[in-house]
Amino acid sequence: MKDYSIYLPSYSIGEDVYSQIPRICSPYGKKILAIGGHRAIASVRGLITKAVEGSALQIIDFVWFGGESSYENVDKLLADPRMAQADMLFAIGGGKATDTTKCAAVKAGKPFFTFPTIASNCAACTSVAIMYNADGSFKEPFFFERPAAHAFIQTSVIVHTPDRYMWAGIGDTYAKYFESTISSRGEDLVHYVALGTAMSIQCYEPLMKYGAKALEDQRKGQVSYEFEQTVLAIIVTTAIVSILVTVDRIIDYNTGFGHAVYYGLTSFPHIEEGHLHGELVSYGILLLLLIDGQEENFKRVYEFNKSTGLPVCMKDVEIGPEDLDAVIRQAVSMKDIDHNPYPITEDMVREAILKLEDISSI
Repeated sequence: MKDYSIYLPSYSIGEDVYSQIPRICSPYGKKILAIGGHRAIASVRGLITKAVEGSALQIIDFVWFGGESSYENVDKLLADPRMAQADMLFAIGGGKATDTTKCAAVKAGKPFFTFPTIASNCAACTSVAIMYNADGSFKEPFFFERPAAHAFIQTSVIVHTPDRYMWAGIGDTYAKYFESTISSRGEDLVHYVALGTAMSIQCYEPLMKYGAKALEDQRKGQVSYEFEQTVLAIIVTTAIVSILVTVDRIIDYNTGFGHAVYYGLTSFPHIEEGHLHGELVSYGILLLLLIDGQEENFKRVYEFNKSTGLPVCMKDVEIGPEDLDAVIRQAVSMKDIDHNPYPITEDMVREAILKLEDISSI
């Protein structure tokens, strides 16, 4: 077997982890260029500035990432004179801001640190950036060898963001368990893929146990044990699983029918604009569980979705009977289901959707 190396995330989590910035970041240099979204920067600028006061670290500036995770915005950052001055980059915000900064850091050959301000995705800890075209359409994953030098997950920041982001993040996170275990079923897996799929249960169980309470606590602005466990599952556990199952730079074990349904639904502009990624993926997972005959898991996820407001029927994702054929055709055409233990047909999807409609109408 060929030689290979695995690099896993390094992170701190807690209510005041920004205080550790000087200790953790100082070995990488002195000058920092902080890049992120407008609102994200506004929420942490004072905290990060205060954290580096009195240390050898110096923040050159806080810079907007450009609004889209695109190579065009990466090129603008690389051409910025402040980039040349920086020893390291701080990526601040959600997935697109983080991925843009990660891509720029890799291309510039600079170490980077991540500061997630919402718990909707695992971008802060992954070694991939999801890149889009300038018009917002998906382009490609940009893989690289190592994740951030360190992720600073300050729960006291995340808890004061809109709970809908973590709500959707929960749906996308439990999808990792079902998609990776189904897509790898029956295969003799190499060590890293086997390890990743085995770990994926931690993308599911903690969310069923703690997710609903975590959402309640976030609405109260309260950092609780349940909130922290949910944040860890979304940001850290999912990233570790994703890194392990994509070492070969293929998507076979890192996606599946839940994401195929997402792409089918977002072919409708009103759905793409009005719904979050993980929200739509969670609907696809209910369909996948029906198709795969996982009755107990279906009941569990269905009840969880109902209790938290995640989708359980066509109305929840704004599709009507007239949209059904187009959604189904698009979903079964996606590469996300190419690596499945059995073919998923249009008839199977239609049957699952109609069965879910019957169940949700009771």
